[in-house]
Amino acid sequence: MLRRDGWRVNHKLVYRIYKEEGLEVRTKRCRRRVSALRIVLPAATSPNERWNMDFMSDSLHDGRRFRVLTIVDHFTRESPTIEVGSSLTGRRVVDVLERRASSHGLPRVITTDNGTEFTSRAVDEWAHRNGVKLDNIRPGKPIENANIESFNGRLRRECLEESWFLSIEDAKIRIEEWRKDYNERRPHLRNGLTGNRPPPLPVLVRILLCYTRGGFAPRNRVTTGPSAGSPAANR
Repeated sequence: MLRRDGWRVNHKLVYRIYKEEGLEVRTKRCRRRVSALRIVLPAATSPNERWNMDFMSDSLHDGRRFRVLTIVDHFTRESPTIEVGSSLTGRRVVDVLERRASSHGLPRVITTDNGTEFTSRAVDEWAHRNGVKLDNIRPGKPIENANIESFNGRLRRECLEESWFLSIEDAKIRIEEWRKDYNERRPHLRNGLTGNRPPPLPVLVRILLCYTRGGFAPRNRVTTGPSAGSPAANR
């Protein structure tokens, strides 16, 4: 951090000053943390204003595990990229963000959890160098990153649980096909987009179509006079 702020120091100089000042890290007992009020960021109003990132994991047909890095635009609800690999470190996360910066640009804020990959030095230095704010949610509060949690649920139900991956390359191909279908054919109403699907029909039009196709049984016509079997008709 000192080098990042422009100080020309090495670990020996820092350690010497540390000892001369008599500094030491005291060991403290574990205490219950008081839940602090978290400042909720305002909703995104344009694309590339805020991204959400998270990790998932799954296994191949032979039981080998692999990880999935998911990224979602908070405003458009689209996924700029999904990275698949057997090992995804903080340096790998930086490489993914650098590749997407050339085609999608960089967001102002990235919301993540407190995983070691997102809190690593590589990601922190990259964010500081590119002017991107890292917004880490509180530990044990995945609801604060609800967009990516919802996206991960869709990915697991519609792709991971429905596929039999033979290799890492096979998983990359299948997951990338799902991502393209999610971005191009799914209606993202937040951005006014409907993909390749036709716009939804009004409610009255749908009711009329169901009626003409026999979807509704016509009701008996109500008569104003007395029925044939009623006592008033037999008088």
